[in-house]
Amino acid sequence: MRIDPDGWDDGDGMIRPGSDLRPWSLSDLPGKITSIVALQEVHAMVKANAATYEWLYQEFTDGTDETWLCACFVRDVAPNEALRRIDVVPGSPLIGEGFGVAALPAKGGTVLIEYGWGGVVYSRAGLLSAGSTAAAVRVTSEDKEFAFHENGALTTAFELYFYSGRQGAEPDRLESDVADLALHVDLDAPGYVGNPTPALALAERVTGVHLSPAAYKRTALVGSTEHLDPYV
Repeated sequence: MRIDPDGWDDGDGMIRPGSDLRPWSLSDLPGKITSIVALQEVHAMVKANAATYEWLYQEFTDGTDETWLCACFVRDVAPNEALRRIDVVPGSPLIGEGFGVAALPAKGGTVLIEYGWGGVVYSRAGLLSAGSTAAAVRVTSEDKEFAFHENGALTTAFELYFYSGRQGAEPDRLESDVADLALHVDLDAPGYVGNPTPALALAERVTGVHLSPAAYKRTALVGSTEHLDPYV
């Protein structure tokens, strides 16, 4: 973990103090630890919002009406295990049309990003949530949806333009965060949000998994989905 001068963690496993460098001894250690823990607690208190994932949205949109983004945030599951749970072989070559899934190590777990139109990580989010939690977001020319699973069961799911049609074992569980992110507004109502960034923020909030731009740029574990429904 790196703690930068402003107190934020960029996730590279290193702890570096700010510009106020001075020698310190073991007697300073309790205070140092307290400061680090305090910074971590402050970071945890800052909730993800729509701006948090604007950069990811921009990676998968052409800036008009064409967006193809399918992602799943999985708590406390390693990238290779996440791929195994959805029957994707880690490291398998992307053959044919090049459809596949990238598993990215993230703070708190793994984020899966799908390359293709099949929605594999969305439809299999329940499998990914075994013994944990998983939140999936799918935005294409035809589908705009969010789903939250816990230990294999669907807790709540809704279309991004029709929250009033939500379903699941506890459809209102995320009501507070949904309202805070303005995802409760239906398509024809004032205040409707048209891009998926609030849904991505909701996925982070409910799983505790954060994907930074730096983590996204690192080498991912990739596997082919050519052998999976709906590609076969």
